[in-house]
Amino acid sequence: MSTTVDSEPPFLDVTAPGFGFGTPAVAEAQAKNWYAESPVGLFVLRYAEGHALLRDQRLNHNGKRFMEMNGVTGGPIHDWFVPMIMNHDGAHHRRLRGLVGKAFTPKMIAGLRPFIRARAKELAEELGSAAACEFIGDFANPLPLAVMSEMLGVPPEDHDVFHTWTTDVGLVFSIALGGDVVSRVEAALVGLGEYIDALMARKKAEPAGDLISALVAAQQDDPLVSPAELRNLIITTVFAAHDTTRHQLANAMVAFAAHPDQWRLLGTRPDLADQAVDEVMRWLPSSPTIYRFAAEDFEYQGLSIARDTFLTVCVTAAQRDPRVFRNAGEFDITVAPEAPLLQFGAGPHHCLGIALAKAELTEALPALANRLGPPAVAGEFTWRPPIGIHGPNELSLRFA
Repeated sequence: MSTTVDSEPPFLDVTAPGFGFGTPAVAEAQAKNWYAESPVGLFVLRYAEGHALLRDQRLNHNGKRFMEMNGVTGGPIHDWFVPMIMNHDGAHHRRLRGLVGKAFTPKMIAGLRPFIRARAKELAEELGSAAACEFIGDFANPLPLAVMSEMLGVPPEDHDVFHTWTTDVGLVFSIALGGDVVSRVEAALVGLGEYIDALMARKKAEPAGDLISALVAAQQDDPLVSPAELRNLIITTVFAAHDTTRHQLANAMVAFAAHPDQWRLLGTRPDLADQAVDEVMRWLPSSPTIYRFAAEDFEYQGLSIARDTFLTVCVTAAQRDPRVFRNAGEFDITVAPEAPLLQFGAGPHHCLGIALAKAELTEALPALANRLGPPAVAGEFTWRPPIGIHGPNELSLRFA
């Protein structure tokens, strides 16, 4: 396919009500140029440029600048977001990542698989006995919440309050949209911080086989990591382990509702589970955008990018780029991945949680497809903002 670029980049109003990255307007903009302008900065639309820029060391996360751009200069959101692991680079980032890596191991994830499988089957069985369901409340929320709680050592009686906190923390990337977003994120961070402080103290006194116990033990062996940094890591893990997976499960149902033949195929071919998960994440990712700031002045493909320029990789558009993916505009679980997914980032900041997210979806989707017929959307639903963690706010379904 041609890689011609129009001299004038297209404009996308990503803040407009109802805007979505999977629309013909975005595909048309992608065909014209590798990037588009918007009210909030540059949006990278093509895969090759997105993948390259996510690995480009001339760009960084600059959490402080992101907060300032959104009018947050202090308070709970600022104090959590700015020192977050993803906003560090170099040796400090490697040390924090190494601390998580010591505890968040493939062995731990493999040990969670039987729990994930059993819980997914239980929830699928409950859906099978109902004429209709509210999928997020009945499956997409309780499964990752149970897995996260099992992993962290959170008792079942605290699941409901954890659900509210982790849901609201996930709105941090949407604070530019205003409304009550800031107050909801602040309240969630205060609640989570107090709860996790108490949980860390309990796990230090009475260690168990969960992730927080392992992180507390690892932190004691690394005096350079403070208790505040450990709390920050755990809050970030909680938010990532629940909210993104919850929305990815709901996004999967939206995709399969529009492609019931693919659901039937998965029901008869559980061996396609891994490919189905990759295709769901490619087609409708729960992290449709990844932002960066320019750390210096530089030029990229003839475009002069000034220091502090805000740049966003549009994951949804990039993962439907026909220059990289054959039949990019089709949802097909029989097609093996043709390039790495971008929603988990690239380079030193590649998401540590990808293995857990894939484990949950790889167990959940076959459990549902084996027990239930194709999903059909049973009523209107609304979406979370397209910038940030993205998915339906509610999703009524009927399974055939």
